[in-house]
Amino acid sequence: MEIRAAGPGQDPVPVAVTMRTPGSDEELAAGFLLTEGLARIGDVARVELGDPAEIGRPENVVTVRLRRAFDSGSVAARHFVATASCGICGKASLDAVETRCEPLPDGPAVGRSTLLRLPPALRAAQDVFDATGGLHAAGLFGPSGTLLAVREDVGRHNALDKVIGAMLLGGRLPLRGAILLVSGRVSFEIVQKAAMAGITVTCAVSAPTGLAVEAAERLGMTLVGFLRGDGFNVYAHRQRIELDA
Repeated sequence: MEIRAAGPGQDPVPVAVTMRTPGSDEELAAGFLLTEGLARIGDVARVELGDPAEIGRPENVVTVRLRRAFDSGSVAARHFVATASCGICGKASLDAVETRCEPLPDGPAVGRSTLLRLPPALRAAQDVFDATGGLHAAGLFGPSGTLLAVREDVGRHNALDKVIGAMLLGGRLPLRGAILLVSGRVSFEIVQKAAMAGITVTCAVSAPTGLAVEAAERLGMTLVGFLRGDGFNVYAHRQRIELDA
């Protein structure tokens, strides 16, 4: 899917092409622009699918219309290489996120029992995984463990962008106090995208990468890995986890 962006009176500019599982495409495009620092909260005016009269596969082109002028030079400067498996990679991305994302606030604490309830809740909501057995999922929960949104995709980064895009289009950002759970490992890109949306607690059923832990430490994010069964590991900012609760 090609993601484009345009401000008032501007022609759409191609931003990135990503392999994705069709569905929630408008959310994916809006979420991608926000989490990659190309749009801010409140910027998105509307999202449009491609024009069938101009494009052979209109469902594969999504344009995000912004309320302010879009700086096309920011796309060239970022050198986007998006894939379903790896997202936007590289040490340069870590340096960039620190310049455009302030450290996260403390946020509410989360009890151990709340965290342990999240994986079964996410798994129960993975309808497409039930049919295919081959998709990742990102689930957003409230501080008490209430499920807010779930999105599935062949790429874990796309699934997260869909969730964040849904919250963005619904006027629910920043996500202060929200808990993110992803179905695979936690990469640096997952931490970056969650921080851009204001998520203070990020969890995964598998391991974090070393760069993810480094990014979480610098951005003030609580990072939890191997959340499965009756246990988990806390890799960064454990002050938000109440082990006795």
